[in-house]
Amino acid sequence: MSQKSPSRQRRRKAHQPPPGPPPAARPPYTLYDPGFSRLKPQSEYWEEDLPEPGEPPMASPRLIRLSELNDTWMEIPRYEDRISWWGAWVLLPVCFALIWFFLDLMINFSAEPSFGLIIFLAFSFGLYLFRMAVFAPRGKPVRLNRKRQKVYVYEHKRGWPWFPWRTTIKVFDWADVRGELIRRSDIYASGYELSCAVCKPGTYEVVDRFSLNFQGGSIPLKSVWSHCCMYMQGRRVPATPVIRHVPASWTPVNTIRWPEALDRESTTAPGE
Repeated sequence: MSQKSPSRQRRRKAHQPPPGPPPAARPPYTLYDPGFSRLKPQSEYWEEDLPEPGEPPMASPRLIRLSELNDTWMEIPRYEDRISWWGAWVLLPVCFALIWFFLDLMINFSAEPSFGLIIFLAFSFGLYLFRMAVFAPRGKPVRLNRKRQKVYVYEHKRGWPWFPWRTTIKVFDWADVRGELIRRSDIYASGYELSCAVCKPGTYEVVDRFSLNFQGGSIPLKSVWSHCCMYMQGRRVPATPVIRHVPASWTPVNTIRWPEALDRESTTAPGE
């Protein structure tokens, strides 16, 4: 009988599982499949599906911020943390200093073509920061109308500093909205985000998405979703948010301007 070589025995031993009990399975996040979202297409940063609007909540209701709450409608402000309002004011002097420095070089030393390009880029970036800090809406609101069972999402999209920035208002049926937690990890945004997927009626086929709360902890964001679901069901919810102060801002005009027809529709019951 041939004997196995010591080297072969060592290789076989190295491939054997370590002694002890097998590793425990990952605990499920929700009642649904923890490995993938029921929503199609799945969000790139998907972390967890939240209960549907008519299902039992998974956390006690509580909003992080709140602008208005009454028996007909509720408004939630959405403040972005990805680009700080204070950061824009800090970077503005840097842009002006760059412009002054290269202008001085061009006037007193040599008019290099690259200096003109740098001045143009610095001025464009400074204009972008100024428009973002002064004229862009800080708390882009979402209104939930309990009487109409509608959601009104105020969206403002920034773009090139030399062109108009577009504002759109999207209106959805609350019955078609599904909540999901996503988790980002990059240089611009890091942490959990409460996202809402809008599906075709009676399906999980996503046709649009919007953020309900940009950044926060996992449990507080679940409480935000529970608050919205319970409010739209006509149930009693807390009227005081976790954070009550309004972030600093300075604007010469009102930066959030609802069209008259949508402003009335989103704040009244049918027939009013």
